[in-house]
Amino acid sequence: MPKAFFIDTTRCTACRGCQIACKEWHELEANKTYQEGSHQNPPDLNPNNYKLVRFTEFKDGDGVVHWNFFPDQCRHCVVPPCKEVSDMALEGAILKDEETGAVIFTDKTKELSADDAQAVRDACPYDIPRRSDSSGLLSKCTMCIERVQNDLVPMCVKTCCTGTMNFGERADMMALAEKRLAEVRKTNPEAMLADPDFTSAIFLLGYSPDRYWEHAVSEAPAPMNRQQLFAKLTSPVRKAVRG
Repeated sequence: MPKAFFIDTTRCTACRGCQIACKEWHELEANKTYQEGSHQNPPDLNPNNYKLVRFTEFKDGDGVVHWNFFPDQCRHCVVPPCKEVSDMALEGAILKDEETGAVIFTDKTKELSADDAQAVRDACPYDIPRRSDSSGLLSKCTMCIERVQNDLVPMCVKTCCTGTMNFGERADMMALAEKRLAEVRKTNPEAMLADPDFTSAIFLLGYSPDRYWEHAVSEAPAPMNRQQLFAKLTSPVRKAVRG
């Protein structure tokens, strides 16, 4: 049965344990970063960071400053537009494991041209894929599929100590998300689930999406069927071919 993450941002304390665990499990290289006026570090996702806790602060109507934390990662879309676009250039570069629902970028993504790789990134409603300048490899969260296939949870979930990161059967995660949403809405009426019908990483937001990372929710209108979504996201590719 397909799996899913349930990510409850209202419980996140930005300890960044998930971010570090992901980096260590995948043996990703360190990044040379600089202070850019935020505790968020590194500043963005990159080929050596598949997970990033994003920091956003805002003042409410009473002038109280709030910090929202958003553990950003691939959403493992139910119908992944990155795969749809990639298949137009090179079938097999991006795969979807039907058993788990994981969307996997393979070593064949190195064979995509820079333009094709950019088209894949542009197709993602959440701005997730990143390309290595040195190898050309496209990379992102793998759902720790090798762990999941051995009945283990992803490392980010195993490391989380606050209940933010959850993982299991998709139906169970949806039930947990709906239950938790009802609780949070008692004090935060704006609380919502971000694109739960389209993704396998279901985020609970305590406030409206504009209080978080700009790609916290998809720009694609809902509901949208597969043909409509595919037509919308592949239009830049078709224009480039015609041009």
